[in-house]
Amino acid sequence: MTAVLRARGLGRRYGRRWALTDCTLDVPAGHVVGLVGPNGAGKTTLLSLASGQIAPTTGDITVLGETPGSGPAHLAKVGFVAQDTPTYARLSIAEHLRLGARLNPGWDDALARDRIARLGLDPDRRAGRLSGGQRAQLALTLGIAKRPELLILDEPVAALDPLARHEFMQVLMEAAAEQEFSVVLSSHLVSDLERTCDHLVVLVDSRVRLSGDVEGLLAAHHRITGPRRDPDRLAAGQHVVSASHTDRQSTFIIRTDDPIHDPAWTVSQVSLEDLVLAYMSRPAETASAGRPVLEIQR
Repeated sequence: MTAVLRARGLGRRYGRRWALTDCTLDVPAGHVVGLVGPNGAGKTTLLSLASGQIAPTTGDITVLGETPGSGPAHLAKVGFVAQDTPTYARLSIAEHLRLGARLNPGWDDALARDRIARLGLDPDRRAGRLSGGQRAQLALTLGIAKRPELLILDEPVAALDPLARHEFMQVLMEAAAEQEFSVVLSSHLVSDLERTCDHLVVLVDSRVRLSGDVEGLLAAHHRITGPRRDPDRLAAGQHVVSASHTDRQSTFIIRTDDPIHDPAWTVSQVSLEDLVLAYMSRPAETASAGRPVLEIQR
């Protein structure tokens, strides 16, 4: 696997608080990767490290095989759209595009202007007069038009209404398919990731809990429901991710590579949201050698 982002024992501390701890992770190239976790989990810190805005306290990180922000040539390969989709309120859309052309050696002006036209935006309109969805689309256009090899987005649709989110994600997916760049997208909206991402990373309490190909992760997890039973009485190889009980019934989300033969269990598939919530609510564990609690690659 070719990794577009590789972290080994990565950590970042602010004063006495660790925002990211012992992060060991391989993000594959050529994929749309969803980074999900609760607020305060360390998502923004990880993406800030990956984009070269801050330096690690411990460990190492490489992006596209180099130290993030190591020089102009490397910066030109990485696009970044921050959480508040920053634009300059007093500048027009056209002025944003001219600024993008000046700052980025690989700038594709025709692509930028074509996307602005397809979005129905007036190039003479100031960014401060755009809606939240329009500002997000402008920020995305600036990121795409620099022709990056990797585009990093930190919760770019968190403040948008459902229609604006849908339009933003549609433009992103079209661009990723057309230009064949890798994407790392941070979000706490699992429904958006479910429609767009083929690789998943779950970050909880500043640690990687889950990492892998979405199809493989879903195939390895099941919901089983049956008569009340203690988790330690499950078959060998059935690893409990989450458990709930009533007086007479138990429901588990388990991971296993083995068939489930016990006729007492009703077996059903889990959704991506089920999987994410199960790992987000799971008690903290220490993964050996700093690896994620579960890592699946196919």
